[in-house]
Formats: sequence, C-alpha cells, structure tokens
Amino acid sequence: MAAKPVNDKNILEQLKHGVAKFEIVSSPDPSISTWTPFFAHTSHRFFARIGPSLSSGSPATKKLERYSVQKVTGDGRCLFRALVKGMALNKGVSLNPREERDDADDLRMAVKEVLCNGDKERRQYEEALIAISVDESLKRYCQRIGRPDFWGGESELLVLSKLCSQPVIVYIPEHEFLTINGKALIKRNDHTRSGWGSGFIPIAEYGTEFRKGMKKGKPRKVVRLLYNGKNHYDLLF
Repeated sequence: MAAKPVNDKNILEQLKHGVAKFEIVSSPDPSISTWTPFFAHTSHRFFARIGPSLSSGSPATKKLERYSVQKVTGDGRCLFRALVKGMALNKGVSLNPREERDDADDLRMAVKEVLCNGDKERRQYEEALIAISVDESLKRYCQRIGRPDFWGGESELLVLSKLCSQPVIVYIPEHEFLTINGKALIKRNDHTRSGWGSGFIPIAEYGTEFRKGMKKGKPRKVVRLLYNGKNHYDLLF
C-alpha cells in the first residue's frame, strides 16, 4: 500500500503554531519522503516525523514575559537551589543559605531514590529515563547524581515536577533569540548588540496538571526558572 502523502500545508500550520512534534528514527519510515539529503554519503542518517498536534495548548507558548531575576549560587546545585527557593517563596517562606543548600541536596537525593533505587518507582518516570539514555547509561547517571556538584536539568525536572506536584516553567533570556515582529525565530549568542530587550521567553513546561490542582488538592503556584542557555539556572518571580 502506498504511503499516505504528507500534507505540507498542515505541517506548516503545526510549525507556525508551535505544536509540531518530531521523532528521530533509525531508518526511513514509510510515511517519510525518500528524498536523499546532502549528507547521504555519511554513515548516519536521521529522519524527522511530524507527530500529532497537542490536544490542548500549553500556557508556556513562546511569548515575551517580564519578571525579576533572583540570582542562585552556581555551585552545581543551581537547578535544585532555584526550585527549593521558588517553592519556599510561593509559600511565603525565606530560606537561609544553609537551609537552601540542604533542601537542594534533598531534592537531588529524592531523584536518585526514585530513579536508581527501585524498579517499581522508576517505571513511573519513563520520560526522565529516556532523557537520561540520550547522554549516558542509567548506571553511570546513578553514580554521578550522588555527588553534590551534580548538574540538574531536563531529567530532574521531569521527576521533581511530578514528585513534588509542582508546575515549573523554564525560560530563556529574550536576547538569546533573534526576534522579528515579536516572535522568537532562532537562538542568538551575541548578547552585546544594542536593541535587545530584557524579557524572558518560556521554552519548556513541566507538571502542568498541577496548576489546576488534583482532586481535593489546591492549585499550585508555578515556579519559574531562568536557564542561561549554557549551564546555570536562576529564579524568576
């Protein structure tokens, strides 16, 4: 049976509205054109497939937002520090430096507990396991996460948003993107050019189901994290 032709107009609409999903597959899918790319002579090929549109729009669309930045200590714990600081501020609590450090380490070890110490709990975090496997084996990951200077990121946010029932939105500085007519189009590394604003663009959202509350639970306030595009997280409020 012939493969169903791809609707170019539909694809462009999905891309335009930010709802297109891509999947990397190891060999050509029947639904993908057999066009030979310019790098066909290389030993590795990657084919992109458009996935189904999201059933509902995410609040974290790429629009410019403005917040104040609260700096977080860059000692390897920055993601965990920013999270505990944000969750505490949402409750009207201010942490002293020692409390912030200890709570950050508790979050890190909580991730280690669910991903490294039990198959039953680990199965609840398949997305995090997939994210880990892109870079390293789970065994190697579990060895590293025990260290206090372990850098947290995508995998840890996938776990902690669910474990803590905490909605989290990650932003990147406006000057990290080239903008035309207010729309983010491409990442930019030159921070010195004049004319760039100081707002923030949301790039990822975790724990969206907890924004409305679960059963008898109250809706949770969002923790907003600022990623510098390289290796550090601060808190937005």
